[in-house]
Amino acid sequence: MKVLFIGGTGNISSAVSRLAVSRGIDLYLLNRGNRKVDIPDVNTIVGDISKPEMIKKVLGEQKWDVVVNWIAFKEADINRDIQLFAGKTAQYIFISSASAYQKPLSHPVITESTPLANPYWDYSRDKIACEERLNRAYRDEGFPITIVRPSLTFDTVIPVAIGSWDDYTIIDRMKKGKPIIVHGDGSSLWTITHARDFAKGFVGLLGHQQAIGHAFHITSDELLTWNQIYQTFADVIGVEANLVHIPSDFICEVADKIGQGWMRGNLFGDKAVSAIFDNSKIKTFVPGYVATIPFKIGIRHTIEWFEADAQRMVIREENNKFLDTVINAYKGGKNG
Repeated sequence: MKVLFIGGTGNISSAVSRLAVSRGIDLYLLNRGNRKVDIPDVNTIVGDISKPEMIKKVLGEQKWDVVVNWIAFKEADINRDIQLFAGKTAQYIFISSASAYQKPLSHPVITESTPLANPYWDYSRDKIACEERLNRAYRDEGFPITIVRPSLTFDTVIPVAIGSWDDYTIIDRMKKGKPIIVHGDGSSLWTITHARDFAKGFVGLLGHQQAIGHAFHITSDELLTWNQIYQTFADVIGVEANLVHIPSDFICEVADKIGQGWMRGNLFGDKAVSAIFDNSKIKTFVPGYVATIPFKIGIRHTIEWFEADAQRMVIREENNKFLDTVINAYKGGKNG
């Protein structure tokens, strides 16, 4: 099977790339060549997908069993890809987001038929627009789509709600005993999935004829409260957790005042409410799919990965400043 990944070296896609190659897939990665590719037996193609005329020359008349775009975010990206790959791929997989699901939820368990509506986050609305364009292309033009909606998935990132992502800031703060923000009272339920688990479901969809026209989310079945998530970080690095619980609306009000308006989408559009996923559909299409990496094991490996190279242990002072600003404002208001 000949597969093209647009991207393929990121937090989620690297694990998928490795598993795909291990299963004998003839995998090509199309990217700008700015990131070192440490995936044995993968084929690399250097090109910028945002420059379609370049890509036409680079790819020529090649045809693909599957094309996966890991880095499409706007409807314009989808229109470009339809032009590039119509008639040249038997399956086009779009990486959407589970944050596209209805906020707030009218039913607590999320299935693929849960409505898509997010009034809080433009990122999610853009993903919804991409999905709608692809569904029109499938219905009206026969463009062979599959949509995949990851939720919070990690391997080489720190999966917290506030204070870190591709940096080491939160771990550094916890080691120094500094306070960490937990939104709300920390009791809402959340689902965090390791990229290697996600990969097992995703690779099973590559070339899957019956998956054409369908959407899937692929997550763990492990449910944790945010209190448990942050406590797990503390347990893994061997420190006492210094957690400060702050209402989400207060966090967003402070964020708005200091030019961090995206926080409202991040919380109210995603992490402030419980996320319980029904994975029956992916398990039906990919028999045997099950997530087997508990968060406590996965995050230990992630922290070890950061600490194996000092260049990865980046401390972002803007993240520290934001956390301190919100905490000081909250404590000042309570004391006042």
